[in-house]
Amino acid sequence: MTNNLDALLTALYVKIDDEIGDTRWLGRPPRLTDSELVTLAVAQALLGFTSESRWLRFVDSRLGAMFPYVPGQPGWNKRLRAALPLVKKAIRLLAVDTDFWFDNHWIIDSTPVECGRSRPTVKRSDMAGWAGYGYCASHSRFFWGLRLFLVCTPTGMPILWALANPKIDEREVMTAMLDCEPTLATDRTGLLVIADKGFASKEFEADLAFRGAELLRPSFKREKKRKGESLLKSVRQLIESVNDTLKGQLDLERHGGRTFEGVAVRVAQRILAMAAAIWHNHKTG
Repeated sequence: MTNNLDALLTALYVKIDDEIGDTRWLGRPPRLTDSELVTLAVAQALLGFTSESRWLRFVDSRLGAMFPYVPGQPGWNKRLRAALPLVKKAIRLLAVDTDFWFDNHWIIDSTPVECGRSRPTVKRSDMAGWAGYGYCASHSRFFWGLRLFLVCTPTGMPILWALANPKIDEREVMTAMLDCEPTLATDRTGLLVIADKGFASKEFEADLAFRGAELLRPSFKREKKRKGESLLKSVRQLIESVNDTLKGQLDLERHGGRTFEGVAVRVAQRILAMAAAIWHNHKTG
């Protein structure tokens, strides 16, 4: 690892261990602590290891001094899937610990998370009923899987995220996300929500206005130019850069999950890795 990545992981471990690393266990505690597990999960995403067996061999040969014990692949997989609530908590912990958390500009978007391509895979998958068929406009093709809905600041710091069936309306998913934590929007004065045309709806815009937020989106050809529309071109670059980070650098499309818990925690793992990098850059200037 480079010195910068080594410093990031060290700072991340200390932060998580100080804040949420005191989980109590019945019986003998695990040899790999929760703080070490989350730190290793972030390192795996940042270093681009999509194969768990290769990753564990790398940890054993290169990181043995920092992590003297790492379970085998079955144990690692089991611990990682069970760590979804901890990973979600760590994402929020890092976001709140930066000035970006108080930003009153939010960017909302969705991106496909493919979970299978062949018809036999779709039929025998444990995710049947949760995943479904959707259309990916950027690749001009249909896919089978989920959609990742992400609310983030212009710097890319995640605020809210969710996985949903691609057949569900984007506006319904976003409304449900805001309903889960209604104070996130109402506590921010002058909140501006930036979205694409897929979120165009009088009902959705009225719901945001009820929460004290304003929607900024491109106008349709039949509409008059909307206020602030000239700024959307540069903002779109920010949205694409966040998606490119998740897919191009953190291998979101190669998550390798086969179950509900497996896909969810691997997506969360990559969101946490992005949040950790932004958090560390913010702290180190």
